[in-house]
Amino acid sequence: MNRALFCWTPEFTQYNLSAWHALKPERLVLTHSLISSYGLLNRPDVICQSPEPASLEDLLLVHSREYIEAVRSADENRDPGDLYRYGLGSSDNPIFPNMYEASARYCGASIEAAQAVLRGEAQVAFNIAGGLHHAHRDRAAGFCVFNDAALAIAWLLKETGGDAKIVYLDIDAHHGDGVQEAFYDDPRVLTISLHEVSPSFFPGTGYPQELGTGKGKGYSVNIPFSPFTAHEVYMRAFEEIVPPLVEVFKPDFFVSQLGADAHYLDPISNLCLTTSDYERLFAGIRNMAGNRWIALGGGGYSLDATPRIWTLAFAHMLGVNLEDEIPPGYAGKQKHLRDRYGPDLDYKQVEHAREFAEYSIKQVKELIFPFHPL
Repeated sequence: MNRALFCWTPEFTQYNLSAWHALKPERLVLTHSLISSYGLLNRPDVICQSPEPASLEDLLLVHSREYIEAVRSADENRDPGDLYRYGLGSSDNPIFPNMYEASARYCGASIEAAQAVLRGEAQVAFNIAGGLHHAHRDRAAGFCVFNDAALAIAWLLKETGGDAKIVYLDIDAHHGDGVQEAFYDDPRVLTISLHEVSPSFFPGTGYPQELGTGKGKGYSVNIPFSPFTAHEVYMRAFEEIVPPLVEVFKPDFFVSQLGADAHYLDPISNLCLTTSDYERLFAGIRNMAGNRWIALGGGGYSLDATPRIWTLAFAHMLGVNLEDEIPPGYAGKQKHLRDRYGPDLDYKQVEHAREFAEYSIKQVKELIFPFHPL
């Protein structure tokens, strides 16, 4: 029997940037509540695990010792001005109580998910608190203190003696810049990011020309979209680029960042996916990932959409089809798991998004495919 690991602890909510911040811990509580209401955590093939914080040794796989100590010092009430050069104390990454342990805990969960899959204790694993993909080696960014996605990948490489091949697929609305940076010269890690780009959209990176360096050239793949990209436009780009590259690369492990902020209800992004689109994505990922799939959360700022999307993701990991009517006991207000309506888009927006996506597909095929037998 295939087994799935689900990482959960109420202590995930300690990663609380502030009451006014967009990254609200409630999204994790609601996701856990919705998954529980469907009885998925009571299944005999599901292991629920409460993770421990990542060790200093683990954090050093990606982050500098100086930066780790800077994060730790934030718990000692140091002047925020001393920490600003590390990206701490900004509006995106304010200093908050118990920051070091809270940040290390979601990293520990992602590493434990990777460990369970590596050891065969589970074939798929999901850490909804993970996917904080913007943190750099020595700097916080984009709501992210430590980069748990990069740490899980680096841990797998270490534990396999450097022989593993790993796909990192990022469907967050924001470019997975921190993970790309961590493995930019490493051909063992194929990073693929599908995301929105526009002049003022964070982080301002993620174009096809960012294709890696040295031996890693051709192993950083970026598929940018314009605002208001939806439905078939997005899915065409995904299907034209991602499965062919994964099939040729033949990964030993599949790590995915399942950001829910590409949904049309998200208040921060301008992409327009529906839950139906996400279900198609999850089915495609399940097909590619096989039985070595480590899934992480990520962005997702709509308390309506995010829990529903991640519940659908976990159902796909289990191979379960969920009823649309949400069972009693869910802590949220929604009555239906899936969207009742899609976004209402202007024809000109749709056509611009289509033309932009076609150009992205063309660029990726011209710049990336020659490095692979495609």
